[in-house]
Amino acid sequence: MNELQKPVVGFSCGDLNGIGLELIVKSLADHRILEICVPVIFASNKSINFYRKSLPDINFSYNSTKDLSKLSHKQVNVYNCWEEEVQITPGILNETGGKYALISLQHAVDALKQGAVDALVTAPIHKKNIQSPGFNFSGHTPYLKAVFAASDVVMLMIAENMRVGLVTEHVPLAEVGKYITKENIIQKLQIINQSLQKDFGIDKPRIAVLGLNPHAGDEGLVGNEEQTIIKPAIKEAKQNILVFGPYSSDAFFARGQHEKFDAVLALYHDQGLIPFKSLAIGEGVNYTAGLDVVRTSPDHGTAFDIAGKGKADATSFLAAIFEAIDIVRRRKGYAEVRQNRLKKMSAKLLANAVDEKVEESEN
Repeated sequence: MNELQKPVVGFSCGDLNGIGLELIVKSLADHRILEICVPVIFASNKSINFYRKSLPDINFSYNSTKDLSKLSHKQVNVYNCWEEEVQITPGILNETGGKYALISLQHAVDALKQGAVDALVTAPIHKKNIQSPGFNFSGHTPYLKAVFAASDVVMLMIAENMRVGLVTEHVPLAEVGKYITKENIIQKLQIINQSLQKDFGIDKPRIAVLGLNPHAGDEGLVGNEEQTIIKPAIKEAKQNILVFGPYSSDAFFARGQHEKFDAVLALYHDQGLIPFKSLAIGEGVNYTAGLDVVRTSPDHGTAFDIAGKGKADATSFLAAIFEAIDIVRRRKGYAEVRQNRLKKMSAKLLANAVDEKVEESEN
């Protein structure tokens, strides 16, 4: 691939005491990754060296920089977000891990805003110890929604054989019901539909919607949300989207129906993520649909229990990298196709206008 065509992919380091930096080092140690992207890790040389030393069998080198306009296209780049000595204690939940996770994320997001990186892969954070005046969110997804001023986003879990989006994400189960509204369901469906077209190259996506209650309410016997909210939302969305349901979630996944659709909209976290993590072929990826920028992450957390022990499996993290690169390319192709289509339409309109002028002069 031409050096100038390779997307620049940024990496936030996640919790310093989790498995994030270990996964980044393991994933980027294979130099074949440099053939398809330009990696930029937002951390510090010292933090990278700490984890590099804990992985003696891995040959990992990098280019250190403080200037995103001077990246090496032939090496992994480390953008130094801090210079001070930081005590790293793998597996320990403390304020330091959260503080520097946020510093890394803020620098990476700034680079994404400025167009210095084309995509962002976020390593896992601990949602509690990152809380601060600069991060009052339940996770990456609502944070990115706020930072990029998106009207709405969808947490979309993707794997080789399924895609699952959520109406609600990190919401207590007792509060889920108040977010299940006709408007919310339609908005999530619109975001997923557009993302499937623009980010995944699917012209006419088919989307399934799950019911909220057991057996999708059994015609109102065990809950009426399906009758009063979900079915009306699906009916209205059908005007522009190929959407079907609501389906009883247990039977839906047990019968393999998820593989007949391009995406499934689940109504709450565990309804979507338990079957996803159980049935997804290969490792899953978390993608934030609805943003103007591209952000992916692995489908797991900080794994403090194995942090610093060299045991972390980088499969899902690698999948997140590859998916980010693919989405950047698909978006570019989608934009080019639409641009060419608009050019053809403009040419046709111009030709028609000329023909009309000629007819007028002849008459």
